[in-house]
Amino acid sequence: MTGLRLGPLLRYTDGSCATVWVETNRPCTAEVRCADGARGTARTFQIAGHHYALVPVSGLTPGTATAYEVLLDGAGVWPPPDSPFPPSVIATPTDADGMRVAFGSCRWAAPPAGGKDEVGPDALDTLSARMAADPGGERPDVLLLLGDQVYADEVSDATRQWLAGRRDLAEPPGEQVADYEEYTRLYYESWLDPEVRWLLSTVPSCMIFDDHDVIDDWNTSAAWLADMRATEWWQERLLSGLMSYWVYQQLGNLSPDELAADPLYAALRETSDGTDALRAFAKQADADPASVRWSYRRDFGRTRVLMVDSRAARVLEEDHRTMLDPGEAAWLREQILDGRDEERDSYDHLLIGTSLPWLLPHLVHDVETWNAAMCGGERGARWARRGERIRRGADLEHWAAFPSSFDALADLIAEAGSGPGAPATVSVLSGDVHHAYVAEPSWPGRAPDARVAQLTCSPVHNSVPLSIRLGFRFGWSAPARALGRRIARHGRCAPSAVSWRRTGGPWFGNQLMTLTLRGRSARLRLEQARTDRSGTTALRTVTDRELT
Repeated sequence: MTGLRLGPLLRYTDGSCATVWVETNRPCTAEVRCADGARGTARTFQIAGHHYALVPVSGLTPGTATAYEVLLDGAGVWPPPDSPFPPSVIATPTDADGMRVAFGSCRWAAPPAGGKDEVGPDALDTLSARMAADPGGERPDVLLLLGDQVYADEVSDATRQWLAGRRDLAEPPGEQVADYEEYTRLYYESWLDPEVRWLLSTVPSCMIFDDHDVIDDWNTSAAWLADMRATEWWQERLLSGLMSYWVYQQLGNLSPDELAADPLYAALRETSDGTDALRAFAKQADADPASVRWSYRRDFGRTRVLMVDSRAARVLEEDHRTMLDPGEAAWLREQILDGRDEERDSYDHLLIGTSLPWLLPHLVHDVETWNAAMCGGERGARWARRGERIRRGADLEHWAAFPSSFDALADLIAEAGSGPGAPATVSVLSGDVHHAYVAEPSWPGRAPDARVAQLTCSPVHNSVPLSIRLGFRFGWSAPARALGRRIARHGRCAPSAVSWRRTGGPWFGNQLMTLTLRGRSARLRLEQARTDRSGTTALRTVTDRELT
């Protein structure tokens, strides 16, 4: 019997259409039927023995929320007959409704029901439970997952046991995933969680990778990459990571029009087995990263979301090291300025999603800038070698570690937020650093018309060691800032194009941020998943403030 292995995931939505992603246990025709008559069908395609479909749904009515069901070869498979959750719906909000954008990053899969959770309650599980208990209550209009959706290098005990049944864990890469089949295991473990499965079936999602989706500190430096390529296991790990990311995450990021113009998607649907075609695509992405764009744009009424690849798009050579290759940087500029002229404004709010924070605690920023100078030879070959060891050991590979890119983004944000047609807010949304904070920049000699903020939120479900808490608290302090200036002087680092101050946090815990955008107003709320003495888990509001 044809069955649903994973999903459905509600991915793209706009006023009249949507896409729904599924994985099935055999080839079939997947169908989505909505209660209001809207529907769509798609034939599955095959990758490495797995079967997937992305079903386009058309004919939706703007400003409505309609329940839907999934059928495979005409037989209903979703919702399950014994589901404890409300019906999954496809909602199509209008500009008048405003927009709620929830975001976060870094999620280990939650343990099975009844299992002990060593890192505390999962913020996505807790959000799902709240929504299920009050189907007519507040809910996000979109969920932005800003990296580390799965951990290829830090697996659970259950997955470790499963890996041991496949191969000898004494051989590299040991207790980490090695190939496509093992990546699929990570997604099953994470997305079959009942609460998360229902949440992703009823809230549209946009995703972008970070390092743990492939391996910790992915693309830290040219020397790091050379060392990885010298191993026997790296190529299969990387290709499988890119292939699985495209299938499980990137495919659903694309609009129906983008899908229709995508030659890879067309090739996969036209062949009985698309494994070789997808693998060739991944090889091309590895050999020539600039030939593939993982970044993408989504417009939600008067809100523009740009999800930016800050991992695979890097240029790593020390003499012209940048976070984004020239084509990627030009694309970002084009998307930000598209529609901006003196006659009209094209959006009220600009959200730039980049897994790595642009603005960091000042000491961390200065250390990363200093390290970039050391690795670039500012103090000679001995310091360059030492700097590379420090870079890898301390994970110094955020925007600050690419100083020219940091300044270029600062200039672009200032330009985007200034002059006729400027949006009300420009927000850089990030995760990665296992705490949450708000930082607001200022530019010497210029003041953008838009309110600009760095909004960082992580983890959704992960550990936050005491050392990280203490380190980041100190990193924001005045003594740390003074220490950072001294370190930067040793590196002969030029002053940054922008200064900034922390205006909220740091906050530690499993958490989510939500931006509520209505007209030209913006409100920010941070909630943490907490369990009280009675054993009740809920999202507790930590801060709730107006941005404009």
